[in-house]
Amino acid sequence: MAQKAVRDKAIPIRLACAIFGVSESCYRYQAKNNAENELIANWLIRLTDNNRTWGFGLCYLYLRNIKNFTWNHKRIYRIYRELELNLRIKPRKRLVREKPEALTVPLAINQVWSIDFMHDQLEDGRSIRLFNVIDDFNREALGIEVDFSLPSERVIRSLDQIIGWRGKPCVIRADNVLNARTFSSDRQSHPVRGCKLICVS
Repeated sequence: MAQKAVRDKAIPIRLACAIFGVSESCYRYQAKNNAENELIANWLIRLTDNNRTWGFGLCYLYLRNIKNFTWNHKRIYRIYRELELNLRIKPRKRLVREKPEALTVPLAINQVWSIDFMHDQLEDGRSIRLFNVIDDFNREALGIEVDFSLPSERVIRSLDQIIGWRGKPCVIRADNVLNARTFSSDRQSHPVRGCKLICVS
């Protein structure tokens, strides 16, 4: 209010501070603070206009490390938010899950296989992945592939080997949509061509 009175009514600063109960030092500090805030705002607008993918973190690091400004990060962030420069977070695309088919009990071997991917961690912290193939009739483990990475080519080769000695199943169940889609794409070249693929979750 004191600043508005000085600016609009040309009242002396001392009188305006006395009227509104503000110390002169506080009044003058606020004026300096506003000037710095305007400078910070100008820098933030310039940086985000020139670098559309920069968020607050990169802007702050640039001002501190490249331009050597010593402004407090909380102050910069407050101005950054007031200017509404926050990057819009894109919502994750949700997979449309098809209604899972009811589980049926197979009456013989090779009628239904289940496939599943699992992961575990070694003592040294490295992650490993496992690809399992099970015959649902007798719960026989037909194949287990273990490695640090299991690309689709490796998985298809494993299925090809199992089918080579066991024969092809009528149905293959996958525990989620992603697993089912792995085998449904380009099925003409897959060893499971001709099998029914269903998602159970």
